Amino acid sequence: IAQQAVQAAASDAARAASIARTVASARAEASSAAHTSLTNQHLDCANTTVTVDTAAFGTPVGTPGQVSATVTCALRLDDIGLPGIAGTKTITATMSSPLDTYRGR
Repeated sequence: IAQQAVQAAASDAARAASIARTVASARAEASSAAHTSLTNQHLDCANTTVTVDTAAFGTPVGTPGQVSATVTCALRLDDIGLPGIAGTKTITATMSSPLDTYRGR
C-alpha cells in the first residue's frame, strides 16, 4: 500500500512539474503535489524527498521532452504496531510526464 502511495505521489509531482512554466516553479509545484498526495493518502513519512529532473525545460520549442519526479519516503516501522520492529523502510518511486511540445519554455 505504501509503495502505491509513493508511486501516486511521484505521478502527481511529475504532472505538476510538467505544466509549470519555469524550472523553479516546476520544482516547487512538484514538491507541493507530492506532499499533498502523501497526506491525502494518510502516509506519514518520517522524511520525504522530492527530486525533479527539469532538463527538458532547456530544449527548444517543438522538441519533445519530459519531466521526471522521484519521491522518496522514509516510512516509520514503529507505526505498524508489531513489537520489536523499529526504524524506517525507504520507499522510492520515479514517474514521468511529457511537456507540451509547442508551448513556450
